[in-house]
Amino acid sequence: MCTLTHFAYPLVPDSKTAPTPHPTRFCLHEPAPDASTRPRFQVVMAGIAFFHIKDISTGCVRGFRANHNEACALARFLESHG
Repeated sequence: MCTLTHFAYPLVPDSKTAPTPHPTRFCLHEPAPDASTRPRFQVVMAGIAFFHIKDISTGCVRGFRANHNEACALARFLESHG
């Protein structure tokens, strides 16, 4: 099962409970300088066992699949050829 880790972003830690980061280290919520930009396509549940692949920039649905893994694979394909 695809866990959408390629679309997930870490949460910002609570400033009261989070330790102060070392000045030369990156915080978990900050993307690395060489990290690619945010993904353009998002897998969205559209029904029971049915998923749309949505273009985030336009809001248009670019494809659909009945299997979550296949929907993630299509989103990755569209991202690389988009």
